[in-house]
Amino acid sequence: MPITIAHLLFWATIVGTTTAGTEIADLSTHTLSLGYNATSAILFGGMLLTLGVWYLRRGTCDVSAVVDRESELFFWVAVLFSNSLGTAFGDGLVYVFGLTYTTGSLVCMVVIGVVLLLHYVARVNAALIFWAAFVFTRPFGADFGNLLTKEAAKGGFGLNTFATALVCVLLLAGIVVSFERRQRRIDGRSSTAA
Repeated sequence: MPITIAHLLFWATIVGTTTAGTEIADLSTHTLSLGYNATSAILFGGMLLTLGVWYLRRGTCDVSAVVDRESELFFWVAVLFSNSLGTAFGDGLVYVFGLTYTTGSLVCMVVIGVVLLLHYVARVNAALIFWAAFVFTRPFGADFGNLLTKEAAKGGFGLNTFATALVCVLLLAGIVVSFERRQRRIDGRSSTAA
């Protein structure tokens, strides 16, 4: 399956929701002065409500079942909530719990690792695994990005923001292309076996 305009639009929308999620979290924590804990709780509740209504309406909240407009709407609302939640949680790790960008990144990596382990060892529901991992990719990205770009006085490496963003975009593109090629090989073997 070649990379199409739909793929590019999907990833552009994912990136757009991370930006919107950051703005929503910052609006709630700073402008509305709700703080990181209250904001995280509200966004977590909104995400659970979205997934719950999605499940009640469609019988699943698995991303592989997003095949119609209603499921797609639930998917994007859940993505927006999860990106907002991830931002508030990631900021909270640093500014409420006093973690450094390094330890905040490590906490998120450990959580993602545990989620991955649960997927392979405990056979936890695939939708639950996806959404748990998805939420924690956002604070990991934010804390790791801050680690790379913030000046040393603030606990970062002080790398150039533009160069760091370019490297991250290239890494993301490489990962997407790699997964697309892998999926094509799997599809090719499946059609040959059939």
